[in-house]
Amino acid sequence: MCAMILTKPSLHQMQVALTTLLRETEAKAAVLVDQDGRSIAEKGFTKNLDIDALSALIAGSFASTRALAKLVGESEFTVMFHQGAKDSIHNELVNDDVLLVVIFDDRTTIGMVRLYTKKACERFRAIFDEHRAAALESGESPESGGPLGDIGKATSDAFDNLFGEQPQQG
Repeated sequence: MCAMILTKPSLHQMQVALTTLLRETEAKAAVLVDQDGRSIAEKGFTKNLDIDALSALIAGSFASTRALAKLVGESEFTVMFHQGAKDSIHNELVNDDVLLVVIFDDRTTIGMVRLYTKKACERFRAIFDEHRAAALESGESPESGGPLGDIGKATSDAFDNLFGEQPQQG
């Protein structure tokens, strides 16, 4: 499956929605993760988190949870919760391709996190739907190379700057 290319306005809307979620829940951090384990957007206290590893592990965990659901006759488990001594993680499917991860501590309750995460997921679904509709209306494909649009080209350009331009294979 191809990852969605997101526009700056879509990413901005996601950042605003994440900020609102953090304010409402008093959670420490929130991350949108694609099914391939890449972070799409993040807010909160993430400086000391390895977001790449977290994203990959959450996506892998949800992939195995999908298999577990099928084994017990469910089409999908849409929510996962991990409770620790200090921090907890609430994960919820936004849509078939995206997960919302909320990291929180005892300043809030799982009930508050679940309530506002559900509202946030609805907002994220609306953002993704609006984005797809706008892309299709403009004749562009809303899906391709990566979740952040031109990041693939930017990464390629950065590697070229570091290591010199590589010859094209054809």
